[in-house]
Formats: sequence, C-alpha cells, structure tokens
Amino acid sequence: MDAFQELLSHLTGTSRAIVISEKDVDLRPQSGDNRLFLLKIAEGSLAAGGRGGGFGERKVTAVFYFERRMGGWTKRFESGGEAEAAEFEVPYYVSRLPMILADGSESMGYGVVDPELVGAMTKKARIGSSP
Repeated sequence: MDAFQELLSHLTGTSRAIVISEKDVDLRPQSGDNRLFLLKIAEGSLAAGGRGGGFGERKVTAVFYFERRMGGWTKRFESGGEAEAAEFEVPYYVSRLPMILADGSESMGYGVVDPELVGAMTKKARIGSSP
C-alpha cells in the first residue's frame, strides 16, 4: 500500500485516530504541501466519552507522520511500539475537524490544525528536514 492509500485508510477507517496537522486537511490532488501526525487511540469501552471532543481514554497506541511535498504523500515515521507511541500525548484542545478527501467529499474526524505542535512532534519523533 502506498503512503497516500495508507493515510486515507487511517483517516476513513473504523479505528480512532487524532489528526495533528500543519494546515487544513485537504487530500485533493491540487492541494498544497502539508504535514500531519496521526495518533491512534486505544479502542475499548473508555474510548468514547467523558472528555472534550468525545474521547475518554487518551492512550496513544501508534503514531504515524505523513507529509505532502511537490504533490506526493510520503510516510516518514511510524512508532515502533506502544512504549514509543506513549511518548506522544493527545492535546487537550482536540475538537471535530473537517477533512476534504481526494474526491472532494468532506469527512469529519477529530484533531487540530497547529503548525507549532506539528513542529514539536517532529522533533520528538526525531524526524529531520525533508529535502
């Protein structure tokens, strides 16, 4: 599966993922560059209530980092396990986040658009600058 298909699968699949994006999430071919992290959240009875944004339990089980440069998506990071993923925290200010899919349709997810947080998470993941 290529990076774009994997990203789309995470965003539209049944598992819970929080999006931390540098810019609005727009997957259409003509959209510009973007960087985003996906924080996969533990599934279970506590994962759907009690906190703002509809997420009770906020245990991060996996982390992925994708970036779009010059029209193509690349996956540049995937956490090596739950211990590494646990180093990343879900921001307290997560809310509903509209996303435009490749076909132009809109989907709703959870996340934030925060360029500074993307930069901080990039450092935490030890991701160097892209060429």
